[in-house]
Amino acid sequence: MIIKPLLSLAGLTAPTKNIWANTTNVIAFGDSYSYVLGTSGRQNYSFIGDYQHIGFSSQQLLSNKIVQSQTSTAEGGPNWLEHLTGCGVNAGTTSPLDCNIQLWDFAFAGADIGTQYTPRHKYFTVPLVNQTQQFLTYAQPALSNITTPNSTLASFWIGTNDIFDTATSTVPFKTLYTNMIATLFASIQTIHDAGYRNFLLMNLAPLDKTPKNVLKRHPLPNTSMVNQFNSILASQASAFAKKNPESNVALFDANTFLNGVLKNAASYGIKNTTGFCAAWDQPNVVADAEAYGCQPMEEYFWFNTAHLTSHVHEILAAEVQKFLSGGS
Repeated sequence: MIIKPLLSLAGLTAPTKNIWANTTNVIAFGDSYSYVLGTSGRQNYSFIGDYQHIGFSSQQLLSNKIVQSQTSTAEGGPNWLEHLTGCGVNAGTTSPLDCNIQLWDFAFAGADIGTQYTPRHKYFTVPLVNQTQQFLTYAQPALSNITTPNSTLASFWIGTNDIFDTATSTVPFKTLYTNMIATLFASIQTIHDAGYRNFLLMNLAPLDKTPKNVLKRHPLPNTSMVNQFNSILASQASAFAKKNPESNVALFDANTFLNGVLKNAASYGIKNTTGFCAAWDQPNVVADAEAYGCQPMEEYFWFNTAHLTSHVHEILAAEVQKFLSGGS
């Protein structure tokens, strides 16, 4: 069944089933909004491996640890998946095996859905279609003795790079987004066919309101493009759910929720919704932003030109957990 939220400013209505209650581990796929650094990952890009080193042994995966530092995510601190699971939120390294809810993250910073639509950002970038195959080929056998599909939540948040990378495409956006998202769901289907039944999908954040867009330095994607992508995602999620009625398909409307945070920023302790700290990539800026002439980082909505701060990820994670738990 598909669990599609009805929206209000206060949040999202609850799913009809408490997916979160039985979740003991999360497997994640996507881009920099979801990637976490691992000791066996590529710095700034992945938890484990890259396109040139896509394979790994069971021992390599199970001994891999989440790294938590300013440069371990694209957010300057724990992202929504780490906040959601409580896995890897503390500074230093954490083994997913030591977490109450294990986080196994195969998202790759800079990833698009597939190279038939956009080229890889780097020669080592792992597109989403390859992330799912990496998981099925190398990770699933390693995790089969410590996790079960019934207690696993498969998370997918992708599209940020896709919509930026195709912003000036000559192909009609409806056609392009429809094809892209169909490829996404073909990959999700492979995870379903491997026995997994619980899926969390996140739609696009308000990318039309990034600092670049606000300052008119990069006016695309616009609101219409973001909304069209999200509408097509919702339609195909519904079709996927109907095709696989034994599955629980939860579509969280991150766009509406985050737009609500932007409109009511003060209530979340956020004071800057249009800019970001220009020294975001400097050492120790998260711990001492004022030394770089910035507001405290938790007072910003945007960490840089395209990413949310860790504080916003924490706000988002709390709402996602309520959503998955059947509350709002």
